[in-house]
Amino acid sequence: MQAGSSANLIPDQVELQLNVRTYDDRVRDKVLSSIKRIVEGEASISGAPKPPLLIQLGRFPLTVNDADATAEVTGALKQRLGAEQVQPAGNAAASEDFSVFARAWDVPSVFRFVGGTDPTLYAEAAKDGTLNALPSNHSPEYAPVLTPTLRNGVETMLAAAGSWLAPVTVDSTSR
Repeated sequence: MQAGSSANLIPDQVELQLNVRTYDDRVRDKVLSSIKRIVEGEASISGAPKPPLLIQLGRFPLTVNDADATAEVTGALKQRLGAEQVQPAGNAAASEDFSVFARAWDVPSVFRFVGGTDPTLYAEAAKDGTLNALPSNHSPEYAPVLTPTLRNGVETMLAAAGSWLAPVTVDSTSR
């Protein structure tokens, strides 16, 4: 929320930004309509001189991984990286445009995460039960380590793409 420039001044406008994440599109629609109703109601009750200006940016549908595609990609990742390096992420109400593409093209999709935390730090946090305290990608403290993050990111892209591409056979007699 941004309201005015000083604590002792009554601002002439307030800007409130929200990031709404849900696991169900119907719940999301209900939450968004409730936010609109509440904001408009509060503005009306308080005698605001103008109705609130509601701007909805970045409305992204829920990202849902296709089960068959996920199994295919997971198998390829385990084969390339080793099974101990591949872990299920579970559901995540990510605020991503990724789901828009799969829905528009009506194709199966798999959204995955590549860890960037120092492996020693991660192991310590896992042992101590403090994994949730580690900074994640939207935290100002997040600082992925170059190695092995970059290598693993490239390897996951190659494995995922390779799981969908048909092997190419070169016929040496046709040259």
